Amino acid sequence: MIALDIQHVRMNQHAVDKAQALQCLVNILVEDQLVTPEYLQGLTAREQQSATYLGQGIAIPHGTPQSRQYILETGVRLAHFPEGVVWDGENKIYLAVVIAAKSDEHLQVLQILTRALIDDVSEQVKNAQSAEQIIELLHAQPPSLALHENLIATQVAAEDVEDLIWHGTQLLKQQKLVECGFLSALNPKHMIHLGEGIWSITANQHVLSPAVSIIKSEQPIRHQDKELSSLLCVASNDQLDMPQFNRLMDILFDPAQLSKIHQEQNSHQIAQLIGAEVIPDWPARKIILANAHGLHARPATQLVNITKNFQGEIQVAADDGAFVSAKSLTKLLSIGCRRGQTLTFIAEPETDAVAGLDAVIQAVKDGLGEEVEPIDEHTAPVAQVPEVLTFEQPNDGNNKGIAASAGLAFGPAHVVKPREFQYDRFGHSLKQENERLDIAIRQVKNSIRQFIAQTQSSAIKQIFLAHLEMLDDPDLIQNVKRGLKQNLSAAAAWHDYIESAAKAQEALKDRLLAERAADLRDIGERVLAVLCGAPEISEPEQPYILIMHDVGPSDVARLNKDRVAGILTAVGGASAHSAIVARALGIPAVVGAGADVLNIDSNTTVLINGDNGEFVIEPEQSLIDHAMAERAKQQQLRTEAEQHCLDAAITLDQHHVEIAANIGKVQATAQAVKYGAEAIGLLRTELVFMSHNSAPNEATQEADYRVVLDALAGRPLVVRTLDVGGDKPLPYLPLAPEENPFLGVRGIRLTLRKPELLRQQLAALLKAADNRPLRIMFPMIGRVEEWRAAKAILDEVRAEYPCDNLQVGVMIEVPAAALLTPILAQEVDFFSIGTNDLTQYTMAIDRGHPLLSAEADGLHPSVLLLIDQAVRSAHQYGKWVGICGELAADPKAVPVLLGLGVDELSMSSASIPLVKAQIRTLNYAHCQQLAQQALRCESALAVRDLVE
Repeated sequence: MIALDIQHVRMNQHAVDKAQALQCLVNILVEDQLVTPEYLQGLTAREQQSATYLGQGIAIPHGTPQSRQYILETGVRLAHFPEGVVWDGENKIYLAVVIAAKSDEHLQVLQILTRALIDDVSEQVKNAQSAEQIIELLHAQPPSLALHENLIATQVAAEDVEDLIWHGTQLLKQQKLVECGFLSALNPKHMIHLGEGIWSITANQHVLSPAVSIIKSEQPIRHQDKELSSLLCVASNDQLDMPQFNRLMDILFDPAQLSKIHQEQNSHQIAQLIGAEVIPDWPARKIILANAHGLHARPATQLVNITKNFQGEIQVAADDGAFVSAKSLTKLLSIGCRRGQTLTFIAEPETDAVAGLDAVIQAVKDGLGEEVEPIDEHTAPVAQVPEVLTFEQPNDGNNKGIAASAGLAFGPAHVVKPREFQYDRFGHSLKQENERLDIAIRQVKNSIRQFIAQTQSSAIKQIFLAHLEMLDDPDLIQNVKRGLKQNLSAAAAWHDYIESAAKAQEALKDRLLAERAADLRDIGERVLAVLCGAPEISEPEQPYILIMHDVGPSDVARLNKDRVAGILTAVGGASAHSAIVARALGIPAVVGAGADVLNIDSNTTVLINGDNGEFVIEPEQSLIDHAMAERAKQQQLRTEAEQHCLDAAITLDQHHVEIAANIGKVQATAQAVKYGAEAIGLLRTELVFMSHNSAPNEATQEADYRVVLDALAGRPLVVRTLDVGGDKPLPYLPLAPEENPFLGVRGIRLTLRKPELLRQQLAALLKAADNRPLRIMFPMIGRVEEWRAAKAILDEVRAEYPCDNLQVGVMIEVPAAALLTPILAQEVDFFSIGTNDLTQYTMAIDRGHPLLSAEADGLHPSVLLLIDQAVRSAHQYGKWVGICGELAADPKAVPVLLGLGVDELSMSSASIPLVKAQIRTLNYAHCQQLAQQALRCESALAVRDLVE
């Protein structure tokens, strides 16, 4: 790693011309034993190819690749020429940063310099008097300090100083200026009293960008025997704009200004008093975004196209965040707006944009080209979604990825590794580089228009319309051309900005929006390929499996789907645009399979299964034949199974197992019965809640539950009480952020803390039952006390709404509950084992983890041992046990679960016919023997091999 260091600066150097300056620089490098004297030839040759003038009085001389043989050690030295040296026949330099690099380490220095030179520093370079000044100047980042109206809150209810600190931190977090941990870094003991009841508190840890939030308490509170009515919460780091911060301090230490701030309760007026950025006093309209996946590329493109119809400026902010131009696609995507968040649009006064606000609001309400379920603007609060952990290379080294597009495919591998483009870092002239950029963008846009005209898929058209909009984005073009003005080549300026924008997109907390970084890189690579004159990637003549790091939409769209048998990628997600396009073209695809897939030799036969994410390298022909035959067999089995789906699931030796359905929508009950469900084994009531824009009241819930009971026509209904938290937030039931929501307030832990919510749901269930068979179970029970507390609430409600045909049980999802089943079985009517969560908590693996999820197998002996204990405990006291996790429909798990004595299997409706058909081929006594053997296995793989 090359670093710019004070000890490497040589001040007061003198040279009459460039040749003498280059000799001076080589002498410095030789003196420090970095190069041999012959390195001068490389410096001179480089200058003859193109001058290394960087701009603002700085040059970056470095040798040619051929001169690297004269480099003894990689390093960099800085020489200050106070009289200046004419460098390129026109511009005079005062600082030379000479680089001796054995490879491309000099690019690190260029990154440092280009960041430092965003502002004009030519005079500071010229007049520098010390090495310290030089290094400080070059390491400088653009100073910043977020200080605006949306960071000011008044009339805040606070009982103590900790409440004010929390509110100040929340404002900063909402604006993405600080991250988790900042609150803990604020120490009340270090608060400073500014006067007039105004205090400040500062931290420099977990700061993303310097900022100041101001909180004014509804009522003054006491702190250190003084009044505290206002708190300045300062987030500081090395990028803090000290002149701006000092101006703020000057205002606050002015007694007259301080008094005005103390008395003022209007955030707009306070912002004006302290010189903060204020929200433009423009006509404004608000609307809650209803799009299920937020403001991602396609709806954002629609919004840009609408706002461009008006000459006046239209800006938008999400949840009182910073305003951005609604005419810039990249800026719209950067705000990362999700469903349930409020968009505020403002329009430039006295322009057609004011009248255009109605059209903009209506377009957002209509879904911006997507079907949406409207949100009641008067009752729906802001959605709060927990942070999501993502990885760049999931499942590395495993022969399993993410199923992205269904189907089986095999063929020779066609491996396309990430392309490496060769280009000069600096351009020849601003005019020439501008022309090259414009031509390349125009060429790519024409190519995209041809794709749009040729494709029959509306999904592909929408994606490429978004790509066109990105290429028309004035903000994107402006930022790239800013790089051109810094003497970067068109290719360098384009790549630098696209990559920085893509990284910013990846940093968004919403996984779906973050995945759209692939689209930015997709168009980025296409333009870069034109700028670098890179040849098109050739396609094999015969059908093949395409293997890439990540397949961009344009990669998929330009491929011949009659030749591309399947797609396998190292990274990506099932919701990425590449997956959408693959599904639209009917190409089987497995994504996120890990970096090792790029090491597969071309023409190696690969078999992929887009149904479950598995792939096999160099499969035996017998395996290929088996896979294809198995697929045909499965299709035949399903046809036959569906013909007998209403028959009971009875083994060959007459052991009956009840087969039930898991549903999340009340309307799905009829379909479940049609597929042969003998009961609803799991009604996920949180999904019923989510189907409403606001919290459903008791009457609404009762009506929903009646739909299910009516459709069941006397069959049992097993209901899980509200199970939110973890990976299932409710927009209208915001939860405080948790470090680990899966180990936090979720399931029964939440409803016991909101007992009225639980009482209301239980009352609706009991009233809807009308003495029909109702089974109520409480989720996430981990302690006996929780079960008893929940049962006590149910007993109170049941006293008011009697229900004779009722059973009450618990879900076994937490290992603690499984171990407590000998006690719980004496009090409950049944157990329902949620194998998804039980596996997750037993194995300490998040079932959605992109790297580890494949290892969280419910057939692991540790999980089976817990299921075995639960079944034995329940049967000891005459209680029944059901399975309602994904394991219930796993063909290899069914015989094991039967053998353990499970009384009911509940699964997705579509799985019921096949599971029933499988059970009819089994012998219960043999299953019991198999289960006992499985309990003695050492791994899930061993269990699966045993069943096989």
